[in-house]
Amino acid sequence: MPADAPLIVQGDFTVLLEVASPAHAEVRGRLLAFADLVKSPEHVHTYRITPLSIWNACSAGVSVERITDTLTEFARYPVPDHVLREIASLGTRFGQLVLRRAEEEGLLLEAESVGLANELAAMRDLTDLLGPRASMRSFRIADEVRGKLKRSLIKLGLPVRDRAGFAEGEALALALNERTLAGEEFSLRGYQSQAMEAFHAVGSERGGQGVVVLPCGAGKTVVGMACMTALQTSTLILTTSVTAVRQWLDELLDKTTLEADQIAEYSGHRKEIAPVTVATYQILTHRGKDGRMRHMDLFGRRNWGLIVYDEVHLLPAPVFQRTADLQARRRLGLTATLVREDGLEDEVFALIGPKCIDVPWKELESQGWIARAVCTEIRLPLPPAEHREYIQASERAKFRIAAENSLKVDVVREVLSQHPDDQAIVIGMYVDQVRLIAEELGEPVLTGTSSQKLREKLYREFRAGTRRLLVVSKIANFAVDLPDASLAIQVSGTFGSRQEEAQRLGRILRPKKGVNQARFYTLVSRNTKEQTFALHRQLFLCEQGYEYRLVDREPSEVQEKA
Repeated sequence: MPADAPLIVQGDFTVLLEVASPAHAEVRGRLLAFADLVKSPEHVHTYRITPLSIWNACSAGVSVERITDTLTEFARYPVPDHVLREIASLGTRFGQLVLRRAEEEGLLLEAESVGLANELAAMRDLTDLLGPRASMRSFRIADEVRGKLKRSLIKLGLPVRDRAGFAEGEALALALNERTLAGEEFSLRGYQSQAMEAFHAVGSERGGQGVVVLPCGAGKTVVGMACMTALQTSTLILTTSVTAVRQWLDELLDKTTLEADQIAEYSGHRKEIAPVTVATYQILTHRGKDGRMRHMDLFGRRNWGLIVYDEVHLLPAPVFQRTADLQARRRLGLTATLVREDGLEDEVFALIGPKCIDVPWKELESQGWIARAVCTEIRLPLPPAEHREYIQASERAKFRIAAENSLKVDVVREVLSQHPDDQAIVIGMYVDQVRLIAEELGEPVLTGTSSQKLREKLYREFRAGTRRLLVVSKIANFAVDLPDASLAIQVSGTFGSRQEEAQRLGRILRPKKGVNQARFYTLVSRNTKEQTFALHRQLFLCEQGYEYRLVDREPSEVQEKA
């Protein structure tokens, strides 16, 4: 094995890739097909092989032989034997159970062997999901349990190859515009076309279900619209907020041939249904006084040919449950990260579909498709009175006291003055804190209780360039399109949430004219629980390859500037 080979495969199923290697680009492309990128700092990138990553690869047609050949061909040292054996075992397991539709029998679950079928029949977890045997190796399956069965089996380590197909859905003619309403030329970027083709996969059993993972600002909405034009069918789009709903509606009118009467909003404000309907997760999961989620019937109100799950990593449990009943519909998930703090990535795989494409942030940054970001953590002391309160507080209260450090407002002022030409967002977790900062800065504030009218007014002014600063709570974490924002100041966050860090950074990653530079500041109280949690966030950004700077402020510095 050559001493300059770029890979080191370790016994814990991590794979290290040397960035300086001439073979880096080729090997990276092959690795991403079957391993998850965990860390991508300056010199050595870390990938991890997991059951889900192998099953994603198998679902995309990548063979076990291709996987093992990649590892052995480019490894600097011998690949641990147990790693190769486990990959082979996981790859073999993916094809052992197949769902297919037979003309006479209907939906069938077929096992590779009689022995495996007997094992399934003996499993208590499957008692209510398996129908009578159609043969020694197969079971009849009711259509309504197709998703629940797939979910149960993957929890048992038995992924299902779903070949049962999809309903065509109501036909809908649409295309992408070559020019936007503003007269600008519009076309798909290369990676967006690749994502659409990977999802559509004409003539392939894997087409029509899956998740597209792209950084914030890389145009996931455009990928969704491209998939709609490929399928030419009525579509239900689910997203996180009314603001996101209306952004989807604007984009559909701007970049497709759809007319206004062909698209509709279904939310707490309006409840209209059209061939393309955009709804919020909140309205679907809203419970009436009787406890029922009455709006869940939206899934059955039309013959949808495609359901798009925006920010799929946030999918609420009730929507997971309902999606289990919708396996005959094509399903597209869009997200910047498949990280779920509850560990339910396997449910996304089972119910939405396998990962179709995952383009690293730094790759798109190097191509100019997203802004180059520099991340800075400013650590500052707690004022004496707040420090005394912190010491005496319960463990539960300590984090909030540190997060709401009253000196942060002065540092916010200072950072804003250092970048006077940048459009900026100040974002925090605690409503009282962001309200106080907004008052101190003489700015309006947006929180969960702000009216939709006020939100749209301030977002519109910000996009038009007539407003330089937005002070917002965590409502701006997701699906808010602020293309000219280039400076974000995070004054508090949800403990150590990697997901939130990725989303907040994403608010400023849209490509910028000229320098294409974004700046992300986090304000942290030094030597407190907030600093401990901030380390998790810091490591996440460093692992993605972002430049991360630490700045310590002494008490005298902050007080003098105050």
